[in-house]
Amino acid sequence: MTNTFVDLFEQYSWEDIKEKIYRTTDIDVRTSLLRKKKTVHDFLVLISPAAQPYLEEMAVQSQRITQQRFGKNIQLYAPLYLSNECHNICTYCGFSMDNKIRRRTLSQGEIRLEAQALKAMGYQHILLVSGEANNTVHTDYFIDAIKQIEDLCAHISIEFQPLETADYKRLHESKVNTVLVYQETYHQEVYRAYHPKGKKSNFKYRLDTPDRIGQAGIHKIGLGVLLGLEDWRVDSFFTALHISYLQQRYWKTKYSVSFPRLRPAEGVITPNFIMQDRDLLQLICAYRLWNPDLEISLSTREHAYFRDHVIPLGITSMSAGSKTNPGGYVVEPESLEQFEISDERPVSEVVHKIKAMGYQPVWKDWQAEYIG
Repeated sequence: MTNTFVDLFEQYSWEDIKEKIYRTTDIDVRTSLLRKKKTVHDFLVLISPAAQPYLEEMAVQSQRITQQRFGKNIQLYAPLYLSNECHNICTYCGFSMDNKIRRRTLSQGEIRLEAQALKAMGYQHILLVSGEANNTVHTDYFIDAIKQIEDLCAHISIEFQPLETADYKRLHESKVNTVLVYQETYHQEVYRAYHPKGKKSNFKYRLDTPDRIGQAGIHKIGLGVLLGLEDWRVDSFFTALHISYLQQRYWKTKYSVSFPRLRPAEGVITPNFIMQDRDLLQLICAYRLWNPDLEISLSTREHAYFRDHVIPLGITSMSAGSKTNPGGYVVEPESLEQFEISDERPVSEVVHKIKAMGYQPVWKDWQAEYIG
């Protein structure tokens, strides 16, 4: 067994994988669709251009598999942004250190006010998000934040700077259920160009982060890449490879994948690679056909029409009414957003749409005390 995913990753070449994807044939696709238990190689085939003519068939299979495994349920969650302070320069992020914006970190009292606002909307699953600023938004800050909101929600997720295993263990003991960490891109040769300064520029340290999370015994790990930086097909293959490795090694842990498409934000680059809605649908279906147990999440980055129409096709969780700025719900609604959301509908409207499609919006389906 490899020591960490880095060891496995170094056995692959970006260009080799790209070549395999784009030379995939119609016969390859039909063979993969017929295979009952699919491999990462099948996933590669199903995200290829050759699979595009089979999208309708993939969608039908994806819907059937998702209903068999998850029923007709959509888990609802909301992000709670704690801080826009950051020590990294990232060319795609509104919180980047080189952007001349007013920085804002919520106090513990303000965090509770934001969580109470989400509770009033019905939310039981809250995702705590911040920039990467270890001098202010550190592990102790997050543990204190969790103490402020733990009585208001059943499930706490976090998304902030990569930590050491010992820190993740502390967070796990503090009732953190899920940790999300996005590699942004697995293209090592260009990674530094997007992250020229800060701890995030260390490609391999970030790549090792899910291993440290797994070693800490966190209940669920969420992965993803920023769609628009590099070729989405190649990046998605490496995401699937990463998930496959983690599932085999940390088999008691659950896994989820998200699809953040590059959105407009203060001072950011334009996408290098445009991903069409049809491409994203193909990716969602490919993930579901390959991995029936994988939780698949879709955020308000996507527009309302698309989100409504993919509800039956593989999605298991969605955000709604999201704010991507610290204090965005009640404390300071006009502070700078990390990025512009696309689906601006209120929570009630999204819930109504989910029900109208014959699905059940789920506010709470998990309790820490029931997990051994």
